[in-house]
Amino acid sequence: MTNLSSSIKAAAVMPEAHSPGLALRSLVIGLTAFLTVVDLFATQAILPSLTRHYGVTPAAMGFAVNASTFGMAAASLVVGILSPHINRRTGILFSLLLLAIPTGLLATAPNLAVFTILRVAQGLCMASAFALTLAYLGEQCSAIDAGGAFAAYITGNVASNLIGRLVSAAVADGLGLAWNFYVFAALNLAGAALVYCTIKRVKPMHAMTATASPLAVMFAHWRDRRLRAAYGIGFCILFAFIGTFTFVNFVLVRPPLSLGMMGLGLVYIVFLPSVITTLLAGRIAARLGPRPTIWGSLAVAGIGLPLMLSPHLSAVLAGMVLVGVGTFFAQATATGFVGQTAADNRGIASGTYLACYFCGGLVGTSVLGRLFDAFGWQTCVAGVGFALVVAALLTIDLKR
Repeated sequence: MTNLSSSIKAAAVMPEAHSPGLALRSLVIGLTAFLTVVDLFATQAILPSLTRHYGVTPAAMGFAVNASTFGMAAASLVVGILSPHINRRTGILFSLLLLAIPTGLLATAPNLAVFTILRVAQGLCMASAFALTLAYLGEQCSAIDAGGAFAAYITGNVASNLIGRLVSAAVADGLGLAWNFYVFAALNLAGAALVYCTIKRVKPMHAMTATASPLAVMFAHWRDRRLRAAYGIGFCILFAFIGTFTFVNFVLVRPPLSLGMMGLGLVYIVFLPSVITTLLAGRIAARLGPRPTIWGSLAVAGIGLPLMLSPHLSAVLAGMVLVGVGTFFAQATATGFVGQTAADNRGIASGTYLACYFCGGLVGTSVLGRLFDAFGWQTCVAGVGFALVVAALLTIDLKR
């Protein structure tokens, strides 16, 4: 296996060129991201089955499944504050090992309350690994490599949305709901093994930087108008993404579309274009700047929203493709912007961004779930559109 730390550090000697082993390093970064967050949205592919299993409303089940975002928001903030004192490799490794425990226990959750608590626990572990990996990349990558590294990591996140949903639907359809969670627990352990083999022990950057308290650093970041805008954009992106890809599942299984469980899983091939396009985010943002890149991404997502109101499956799928491409591209650009804009203590900046990002998912689930139950899919889509408009307005404050 490649030594990720060594290959990244090589760029420090040659800041004007990409570090050696770029393709292999990007693959390892993307695979680490994939195994870190593969649990996050995979369960959405079996939402209708879980709703029937627990005998609850779509909004209640959607909130329970996405309760992981609460844990992720809390853990991102805490890990961000404590980031200067956490060894990156050890923190990521133990987060993934612990993640396998609540994932496996979900197979036997007796009621919705226990299911929700376990999803929160999953979120705590996933976000710890996610935030520490972003901090690690921000600290160890050269300026020229940073955009590509962040894009590779977000691409792994995108791939987890596609493959995770396909695996979840296939396993649940063939072996039952319980086996679905056992399989994902095994994937969490595989992620821990990958980190053990590829990331070497690296000291956090605080040893070479200032003595300000983490809270003081966090408040200083919030006073930076550019970072504040990026945090808000992250909030809106997951708000829109959650609203789209949680509740569209219920539209897909109802008439006139009436898809079965495996058909619902196969629908998420719509994320395949996002896997390809997100890899380009770092390069395009470096060439055009973050503002045009995010505006273009949000426009693509906005074009997809009306298509998802169609009674024809092809139009709905096209809309899902556009929303996926646009939101993931915007997320990769905003994530890279935060990592490059924070002058110091990038772990704290990344943690704060992720806390805002996942808070957007939790709020989106709650607000849009109520709109979906009370007023239907059209109103839910309108709420998603509003979030995209707010994100576009916040993008005005992003500057190189």
